[in-house]
Amino acid sequence: MIVVATEDFEVYHDVVAELRDRGVAFTTREPGAALPDGTRIVIHAADEGSPLPVGVAAVVAAAGEGRRAVEEAVSVLRGEEGRTIVGIDPGPRPGIAVLAGGTVLAAFQVPLSEVAAVVRRETDDAPDPLIRVGDGARLRSAQLVNDLNDCTVEVVDETGTTPYLGTGVRGMGDVLAAVNIARRSGEVTDSRDVDPTPGELQRIKDRSREASEDDRSIDEGLARRVAAGELTVGEALAAHREGNDGGAGGADTDRVE
Repeated sequence: MIVVATEDFEVYHDVVAELRDRGVAFTTREPGAALPDGTRIVIHAADEGSPLPVGVAAVVAAAGEGRRAVEEAVSVLRGEEGRTIVGIDPGPRPGIAVLAGGTVLAAFQVPLSEVAAVVRRETDDAPDPLIRVGDGARLRSAQLVNDLNDCTVEVVDETGTTPYLGTGVRGMGDVLAAVNIARRSGEVTDSRDVDPTPGELQRIKDRSREASEDDRSIDEGLARRVAAGELTVGEALAAHREGNDGGAGGADTDRVE
């Protein structure tokens, strides 16, 4: 656990903002106060150092150095806790969880196209990181495996990884599922087939019709781009509408009369 213990407002603001942006778990204490059980790192300003218990490391931060201090703290945690494991729940906006020794160091939820960049950034300084991808969304899972083909990737059975969400925490399901996926071993995979089946393309077309306000279904070309993660269903519908309505009275062959 990381503890922020400083009375310097600028240092506190910079460090806490960076920790929150990265989704890193932390707590705060007054300088010199008793530390909670499980403390591994204390971040404080230069003039606030005090003797720390054995096994607790200090990271000194100055105003404007929040990112550097947090990166140092996370690096120390990774070195102490063991192998870095990244879990990914491949939903429409995949959840990502970065763990070391079972401790959640960071969590994210980003568009599919940004996942590989986030994973590489978070594992850049980690020796032999392991990426675990849930298998629940076959096409998205396949794309992630192929995007991360320079990493060690396991495909994990994600059955039962999404917990029940109570009031006030809706929207966290993909991130919590990613944590559970990171903690579940899978099968090492180098690449996966991303060619959608006719049934998968039809399901995407059906989703587009359900999302449309004018009973419109996208064509197969756009459905393939949705399957590949290049477009969302909404973007594909907009492209389909522009292509059909922008012509000289072109007929919409996928429209139900």
